[in-house]
Amino acid sequence: MTSIPDSDDDRAFKDLNVVGMLHQFWEQKQVKGAMVETENLVVYESIPSPGPPFICYVTLPGGSCFGNFKYCYTKAEARRDAARVALMNSTFNELPCRHITPEFIARSVEEAVITTSGNIEDASDPGTSIGAYCLMLQSNTGKTMLEFQEIMTVFQLLHWNGTLKAFRERRCSRQEVISYYSHQRLDECMRSHMALDWLQRERQRPGLLSHELQLALRELAEARQAGRELRFYKEKKEILSLALSQASAEELEEEAWRGQETGLEYLTHGGHCIEGSMVDPSEHCQFYYQESGSDLESLG
Repeated sequence: MTSIPDSDDDRAFKDLNVVGMLHQFWEQKQVKGAMVETENLVVYESIPSPGPPFICYVTLPGGSCFGNFKYCYTKAEARRDAARVALMNSTFNELPCRHITPEFIARSVEEAVITTSGNIEDASDPGTSIGAYCLMLQSNTGKTMLEFQEIMTVFQLLHWNGTLKAFRERRCSRQEVISYYSHQRLDECMRSHMALDWLQRERQRPGLLSHELQLALRELAEARQAGRELRFYKEKKEILSLALSQASAEELEEEAWRGQETGLEYLTHGGHCIEGSMVDPSEHCQFYYQESGSDLESLG
């Protein structure tokens, strides 16, 4: 595979220190926001590879993630390309048209009504898909679309994981979904709970995790090559990888038990806090969720 010929923009960026510019951009935003911590603002992750193409991801403050979309022959080139994509999205995100305003909400709701063949009157009812979408936008008025996407990633993952489907079956409301999960951070504990859900599915359908992981890797690669924001795809990959490693650890444990009369009463697995299932509504606030793939329908 050969690299895509450089465009004028590519040649222009070659002469710039895009890695330094990206850090400076977010450093200035942190200072303006009275955030004094400027160390490790931008985190780079290079995927181990014996040769090209090399892949690099960059995670911005707040969690938004981007990667290199070009065919890169060196790790340094992949790092620069990832920084370039992130810098372009970061600067574009500062434009007035990328901020959530009452006018933006009105346009977005109208477009959603047309797309879903819904009713504009539903916008005032949080119990409907359109109303939930409108409420979500209104609760994030003043934020940028990149910040909004960071929040939406949590809902996308909960939908993909099946958590909100379980809450829907308990007749929980969409309004409770938004009220609670809008303030929840995507942390190691949440990832571990989701991994446990997939581990339980693997026990019922052996081979499911490997299949889902391959699908997630393909989706991540396609999104990266399209220059899209990647956190949702990358989080899916990491959750499934965690579940798969846990499944492998369980297999080793079973072999150890079969080979001896006595065994351990409790086996910790790499320090991961996989202790509770995300699809057990009794452990969490109750919510209602409509199955779909888009941001609007994720709230439905």
